[in-house]
Amino acid sequence: MLQPHPTPTDEVTMGEGTPKWTHQDPDYLPPEIDASRPSIARVYDAFLGGKDNFAVDRAIATEGMKHFPDGGEGARQNRAMLFRGVQYMTEQGIDQFLDIGSGLPTMDNTHSVAQRVNPRAKVVYVDNDPIVLAHARAILQTNDNTRVITADMREPEVIFNHPQVAGFLDFSRPIGLLLVAVVHHLGDDEGPEELVGTYKAKLAPGSYMQLTHFCSCAPEVRALEGVLLTMLGTGRARDLGEIVRFFDGLEPVEPGVVHLPQWRPERPVELPLGLGGVCIAGGVARKP
Repeated sequence: MLQPHPTPTDEVTMGEGTPKWTHQDPDYLPPEIDASRPSIARVYDAFLGGKDNFAVDRAIATEGMKHFPDGGEGARQNRAMLFRGVQYMTEQGIDQFLDIGSGLPTMDNTHSVAQRVNPRAKVVYVDNDPIVLAHARAILQTNDNTRVITADMREPEVIFNHPQVAGFLDFSRPIGLLLVAVVHHLGDDEGPEELVGTYKAKLAPGSYMQLTHFCSCAPEVRALEGVLLTMLGTGRARDLGEIVRFFDGLEPVEPGVVHLPQWRPERPVELPLGLGGVCIAGGVARKP
């Protein structure tokens, strides 16, 4: 079920470190948004240096950077990889995308990248945080080819059968599935490989999946994992072999599953990679 959201006349405005919506009360927040509880989307925004977050979210980002002093470089590398992957898929003819765990809209997004290549490309954003719905609806009011819904990736059938998805995307045709920095928020007891397998099974041949994930290749990443698990309750680092297994049954796009700066970079990559370069791994793969 969709959460309540601002009416079409409501508009997102950027405060100094506190997201606000114009309303009769300038300090109004939609009732479904709890400023006292941290949000994955808002913590990620804080790591990126954004302003759409609250003090509770910034506290987690600040503590994380004490143990992982990359200045948010890993988050920026993740966004850059998202853009390169979406551009690649669109250039291969993919004209519809399902972006699960999309997070808060920033200055550039999946639909921006895809629609620069193909203005008719369709995008559905999915996130379980109502603040994403509120922001995105305000931003996307005039974009008929982009939708946003509130749903949880742990319930794939809810997503597949949602009228804004089933009535908009055609699953009999190739789709670009984006699982960018979201699977690492699933614990081992939640069966992440099986869940990703459910999404892969829904894709038509010729579809692509892009997935990125915290990589436990440095002690600093484990320290960041500890902060996230303690303060946010979620955020798992896995080794490269575990991340590769999420792509089982698909054909990896060269260079395969690698640290993000090494995936089809736009400019030469300096080695060795710094913390921001090694903390997340991922890739893009095609369903045969």
